[in-house]
Amino acid sequence: MSDEAASPARSTLITGIGELVTCDSSQGDGSPLGVLHDAALVTDVDGSVAWVGSAADAPGGTDDRVDVEGRAVVPGFVDSHTHLVFAGERSAEFAARMAGEPYTGGGIAITVAATRAASDDELRAGAERRLAEMRASGTTTIETKSGYGLEVETETRLMRIGRALTRDNTFLGAHVVPPEYANDRAAYVELVCGPMLDACRKYMRWIDVFCDRGAFTADETRAVLRAGAEAGVLLRMHGNQLEHGPGAQIAAEFAVSSLDHCTHLTADDITGLRDAGVVATLLPAAEFSTRSAYPDARALLDAGVTVALATDCNPGSAYVTSMPFVIALAVREMRMTPAEALFAATRGSALSLERDDIGRLSPGASADFAVLDAPSHLHIAYRPGSQLVAQTWIAGRQVV
Repeated sequence: MSDEAASPARSTLITGIGELVTCDSSQGDGSPLGVLHDAALVTDVDGSVAWVGSAADAPGGTDDRVDVEGRAVVPGFVDSHTHLVFAGERSAEFAARMAGEPYTGGGIAITVAATRAASDDELRAGAERRLAEMRASGTTTIETKSGYGLEVETETRLMRIGRALTRDNTFLGAHVVPPEYANDRAAYVELVCGPMLDACRKYMRWIDVFCDRGAFTADETRAVLRAGAEAGVLLRMHGNQLEHGPGAQIAAEFAVSSLDHCTHLTADDITGLRDAGVVATLLPAAEFSTRSAYPDARALLDAGVTVALATDCNPGSAYVTSMPFVIALAVREMRMTPAEALFAATRGSALSLERDDIGRLSPGASADFAVLDAPSHLHIAYRPGSQLVAQTWIAGRQVV
């Protein structure tokens, strides 16, 4: 069940598209969404997009033809921040939080204990179940992180299972310091940067670190990022979620690909992210599920920062698998327009993963898309909670 579906043996004409969102400004109306009406697209035998344009001008000669009967088609959602591989659940913690107890991050230890005790088969089955939910809601690409093992053996297991789900597999040994190292944080950082990183290296594309209250300090964060850079992997960060801190400054200093959460930023932080080319990945389901203040998406967008959206699917602070729900939150709670939110959930998230082959529907991109049971992309935010995704396609093959 990886992002990379096997290449189809046949080409397909998708026609009867009432509204086609390409997320390529060189297409259609020239907006960031690159919208075409009464459109069609052709998938090639290698799973890429071969052609987009007016349905009246669609080329012939494809092996198959699918008429979507006036529905809207959008790029498949790119969920660029998830924690899919874990065991157990924390509904009691959620209920307590809703009764007024603040989120402190301490609940991660509960998931760590359950995950360490689970078998590979149990971990794999849970992750695949959550991934199937994502596919059904139009997600075609995911990133997933480790971080619920916090010791070499279990972190390696999580990374091995995650790599079977996606190429964008992230090592997050620096999630929090586990209880057994509470009195020797330096030893745990050395473990993460040394034996744990070495054991996980062959499964990872990314390294991540949580720089925030209750997680890792500025110096510890820099040590983890330096170790990742020396290992030749790409860098991303959790930061500025629980309070204002040095996360954004360090993200700019290391020019990481993405700083995720970004709930507490100053104007200088925002300028620094923009100037360093760091994508701000916002995770509004976490604020929704913790009853916390939302990030200031408007300030980021108005300053010219590239914004991405993702679910942050995890058992403690955002047990959410639906990108359409995240888009609706972004529009209703963070003052993003429907167009901005859709772009952030597709092309913006692809940019946070340093990928140009996904998040758009134009020639050369992977033919990953969602067919909406609606005439326009506006219905994603307009009808939150509705099952709007009629079909999901990955690499030119229908998977839902």
